[in-house]
Amino acid sequence: MATLPNPLPTLAADPSGRALGLQLPPGELIDATDEGPWHEPLLWLADGRATPGDWTVLEAAPRATGLLPVVLDLGDGHGGPEEWELMPGEMSYPGDHDAEDVLAEFWDECAADGEDWPGLAEPTVTDDDPDTTATGIAADLLADGGPLKEPRLALVPARRSADIPAAIGWTGPANHENDTARLSAILRSWEDRFGIRVVALGFDHLLVSVANPPTTPADAEALAAEHFAFCPDNIWQSSNTTLQTYAERQLLNQPAWHFWWD
Repeated sequence: MATLPNPLPTLAADPSGRALGLQLPPGELIDATDEGPWHEPLLWLADGRATPGDWTVLEAAPRATGLLPVVLDLGDGHGGPEEWELMPGEMSYPGDHDAEDVLAEFWDECAADGEDWPGLAEPTVTDDDPDTTATGIAADLLADGGPLKEPRLALVPARRSADIPAAIGWTGPANHENDTARLSAILRSWEDRFGIRVVALGFDHLLVSVANPPTTPADAEALAAEHFAFCPDNIWQSSNTTLQTYAERQLLNQPAWHFWWD
C-alpha cells in the first residue's frame, strides 16, 4: 500500500523521540509480521501499561511527525502485536476502494432473504471536534477499572486515523475480510460523515470514538445497516438480534462504537 515516509526508524537511535519533537516513555519498535520481520518498523509500542494522561502526551505526535496514536490491548489472551499475525504486505491502499461499494458487497454476502442494500446513512453534523472526543474516550478506556485488560499506547505511521489497521497489517477481521484496507476505506467514510477516530485495537476487536453519532432513531437504524455489513458478528454474536435494537442500544447518541470479529 502507498505510505508516507516512515519516521519510526529515527527512534532506533533516539528512543525518547526528541529529534521528532516528542517525549516518549520507554518502548520498542515492532517489525514482526506473519512472514518474518518487516523491512521497517510498523509501530512504536510503550513498555508499560497506559494511563489516562498518556494519550494526551502522544496526541501531539501527528502534528509533528505524521505518527498517529492508538491503544493496543495486549491482555485478551492473544499476546502483543508480535503475535497477532500482522500481514502488511497483503494489504492494499484504503484510498483505492469506494466505501459504499465495499459495504454493498458485504451486505449482499451477509443479509438474509436477499434484501437490497439500503445505501449509506446520512452524515451527522455538529460542532464537536473528533480529536477532542477521541481524547475523552481514550481517557475512559485507560482509567482504573476500564474495559481493556492490558492497554499499551502505540504510535503508527499512517495518513489518517482510519488507515491505522491497514498500515500495520492488522488481521483481526480475517474471518470476514482479509484485506483490511477495504475496512479502512469504510472507516475513512465514517471519519468524514461521523467524526470517528480509531482509538483501540485488540487481536480481533476495534473501538472508535464518534464525535457526531446519529441523533434520531431513523438515522441510527440507517447506520446500523452499515455496521452489520462492516461487522456482522456485532449482530450475529450479541443480544442485539435486529438492526433496530442494535441502533437503539449501540448507535443512538453513542460516542464510541465497538466491533468484534469471531
